[in-house]
Amino acid sequence: MNKYLSINEEVKKALSEGKPIVALESTIISHGMPYPENVKTALECQRIIRENGAVPATIAIIKGMLKVGLTDEEIDYLGKSGVNVQKTSTRDIPYIVSQKLDGATTVSATSFIASLAGIKIFATGGIGGVHRGAQETFDISADLDELSKTKMAVVCAGAKSILDLGLTLEYLETKAVDVIGYNTDILPAFYTSKSDFKVNHRLNTPTEIANLIKAKWEMGMPGGVLITNPIPTEYEMDKETIDKAINEALAEMDKLGIKGNKTTPYLLAKIKEITKGDSLESNIKLVYNNCKLASQIAKDLY
Repeated sequence: MNKYLSINEEVKKALSEGKPIVALESTIISHGMPYPENVKTALECQRIIRENGAVPATIAIIKGMLKVGLTDEEIDYLGKSGVNVQKTSTRDIPYIVSQKLDGATTVSATSFIASLAGIKIFATGGIGGVHRGAQETFDISADLDELSKTKMAVVCAGAKSILDLGLTLEYLETKAVDVIGYNTDILPAFYTSKSDFKVNHRLNTPTEIANLIKAKWEMGMPGGVLITNPIPTEYEMDKETIDKAINEALAEMDKLGIKGNKTTPYLLAKIKEITKGDSLESNIKLVYNNCKLASQIAKDLY
């Protein structure tokens, strides 16, 4: 086993017995919401995965070790540390490890570390993508590139609606990443179940999705599969309201000159402020929904 990798006993046992495992990221803990809401959400994600017949494996870097399957104490530690823990993309992993630092893993870093451990599926909120104005800035999330080369099935509620959804789909098509809609033909837009864009294929059961993933990898095709799972209608936000909040947040971000990996945390926090907390509640509910679907797919995948 990789000398930098530390797998907890529950996950190690599940791997050896071929039990379904679902990976979880840690950026949502340290950068996604305030303490103690972040810890409560992380623990509830784990509970939902267990309730649906799989083993959770929350991933982070702690004191330079790639941790697969955090303890409750480690989750609390990350939650209390908050933004003092470095947001870690795949690019940042060697630095964080070599300096023996703590790192909260993004979608790309979580996918990479989970694949090292032999985990096949990962539940998150929304993936990163092509940022608005990328024609000038070239600001494209590493999540997309990681999806193109790492064998990981990622369940999300679509790309974050602060992004350019059309260009994100174009980029994924170029990288041969299949974008699946679970019971939908439309690409969900994170806070809402609707957008102006269509997914590549619609599949209606977890078994159908698992069969597609297995077929891709058994044929030796590289890269992952993106499964988009719309936020439940009772928790989605009004499209006009969220679009207005996003545009207001983007304008303020540009005025402040915020760029790079600080843009997404800033925008999500600003949108939460503008919507008086409604966006955070939607965010939490869609993550829970994704944990449930990922667990159901995992049972057919392993």
